[in-house]
Amino acid sequence: MDILSLNPSEIKNKLKTGQLKIAVFGLGKMGLPLAAVFADKGAMVTGVDIDKKKVEIINSAINPVKGEPGLDELVKRNVKAGRLRATTDGIKAAKEADVMIILVPTMVDDRGNVIMKPTLDAAENISMGLERGNIVITEATMPPGTTESLIPILEKSGLKIGEFGLAHCPERTKSGTAIRDITGEYPKIIGANDERTLNAVAAIYEEINSKGVIKMSSIKAAEAVKVFEGIYRDVNIALANELALFCEEQNLDAFEIFKAANTQPYCHLHTPGAGVGGHCIPVYPWFVIKLSNKPMKLLQVAREINDSMPEHILELTLKALNKMGILPRDANILILGLTFRGDVYEFFKSPTITYIKKLKEWCRNIYVYDPICSQRDAERFGVKWSSDYENMDALVIMNDAEEFKNLNLEKIAKKMRNKIIIDGRGIIDKEKAKCAGFLYMGVGRVY
Repeated sequence: MDILSLNPSEIKNKLKTGQLKIAVFGLGKMGLPLAAVFADKGAMVTGVDIDKKKVEIINSAINPVKGEPGLDELVKRNVKAGRLRATTDGIKAAKEADVMIILVPTMVDDRGNVIMKPTLDAAENISMGLERGNIVITEATMPPGTTESLIPILEKSGLKIGEFGLAHCPERTKSGTAIRDITGEYPKIIGANDERTLNAVAAIYEEINSKGVIKMSSIKAAEAVKVFEGIYRDVNIALANELALFCEEQNLDAFEIFKAANTQPYCHLHTPGAGVGGHCIPVYPWFVIKLSNKPMKLLQVAREINDSMPEHILELTLKALNKMGILPRDANILILGLTFRGDVYEFFKSPTITYIKKLKEWCRNIYVYDPICSQRDAERFGVKWSSDYENMDALVIMNDAEEFKNLNLEKIAKKMRNKIIIDGRGIIDKEKAKCAGFLYMGVGRVY
């Protein structure tokens, strides 16, 4: 179908009536929810993924992406209705589609260099199925300028840019609220190679997003929006962390001060904590740092501060053990939280992993518990699994899982050999912890 020859109302009608065919490349935590939402609005959607097992699971009407409210039902309903299917054959999916969306991970290596292979592979597949009037959209967050760098690959199809449309519409979602975010939590950002493509893509996303769209002046500008959103958070978390460290030195409570300061409308101090993880916030600053011809000093310092926080948690742990007269090598340490964020099954750049590596230099008996993890996950990172507080000397809270916000401290205290809490997320009531007999230490807190 030549989407570019249609007006917006015609495009919306074809989506709702199942005449619009969409291929989503990447069926991960963001790709599958997007594919399911488009299918639920009426489009015929083919999801593409290199994981054969995942493809089989989806085609059995089962959702392999857990922890996303509403996604189980969306997958089940739309697979059974024939509007959603999965495949490993990206070339065939591209040949059958009118719109191809690339939503594969954009990662960085240990030096901050962008890993583009999944995106380039998807573009190669698309180039072998691209037809006149089709539209290619990148949703994965990318360094500004990346989407247009795919043009030479896509033009291997024999078509020139303009004969097919190219756009960037960054995903603005997070794990655990993907469907909510896709369908109307924030407006969709759109940048395209020309006005015709811009209007066509706007029509497509307006059908699934109740907040509508924001049209940007260029693809590159659209790419910068999402990157800058993540950088804003990283830099401001680093500011909060540095101020929290100052508060510790000065015997001040950062949480008390931040709360009061944020009553002023121009102050938005973030929450300090044990570090920053996941595929987004610690990654996006490197897109700009590596791309810029000028040193991005603030961005680099922010990364250093946030990456150093697990080491600060170690310092608090050792300080607390020393106060209690416990040798680190003899201590039983229970870490609460293995994933980078509470109740999200993802370990990429989790501060807990860094903390474990550093703690191993001092302690022999390290245990971990996370309500969405298993013993196998603990063993993967070389520690023991325990959901029991019996004979523990210290609890170290590393993520903000809902379960950890509601701990029965008095009951737990009776089981522990020694009573120490290191609160890396500021989720424990300090006074309640002290009343239960705990030595309480936390980021930015008065000891």
